[in-house]
Amino acid sequence: MCVRDRRVEQQENELSILLGRNPGSPQRGEGFLRQNLDITVPPGLPSQLLERRPDIRAVEQGLVAANADIGQAKAAFFPQVTLTGFYGFQSVALSDLFKSGSQTWQFGPAVSMPLFTGGALRGNLKLAQARFEEALAQYRKTVQNSFREVSDSLIAYQRTREFRARQEENTQANRSAAELANVRYEGGVTSYLEVLYNEQELFSAELTLAQARLNELLSVVALYRSLGGGWQTHDTVVQN
Repeated sequence: MCVRDRRVEQQENELSILLGRNPGSPQRGEGFLRQNLDITVPPGLPSQLLERRPDIRAVEQGLVAANADIGQAKAAFFPQVTLTGFYGFQSVALSDLFKSGSQTWQFGPAVSMPLFTGGALRGNLKLAQARFEEALAQYRKTVQNSFREVSDSLIAYQRTREFRARQEENTQANRSAAELANVRYEGGVTSYLEVLYNEQELFSAELTLAQARLNELLSVVALYRSLGGGWQTHDTVVQN
């Protein structure tokens, strides 16, 4: 067995395990370039989707432990904006959040901690205030980072999608040139060197197209993760 065959079978075993199946050869479909894998990100995605992210939920629990009001913190630090605009690309509202040099946005009213009553010692009050401010700072940082990741993912999605579309046109042009070269050769108009050249150009274009499609799909996966699990929730479903 050659090295290539061994690697193919090992990769098939790994894919089967990821699909929850026993090791073995999965059912094969069309070639990668022939598969209909066009995944379109819908417009109008709400920023509330980010509230499902594990990192945001974790820092919310930190605020709870620090006696903070989660609703008040969200109102101050969690922008309610539309993430995607036309064609599922980054919305103007989202891009405007990062126009300043420090890539931050203006926050709402300051979040205050409830006053301790019952004769708490001043030292305990200062310690509680410090823990609260620490938890609040971590929450604000996590929210900012989550919006930045979504912005980065949408930019990658737009650029890889545009490049893939251009590469499809380029590949089709090379395919037409290769077909014409074969016709010319069969008609005795040109040598077989022209056929070989055009087929080589087509092969190179198809390899680039395959990589372009892979990069586009990987950008969708990155966006899916940054949104905390895609664009569907238990309460709201954004239609594709």
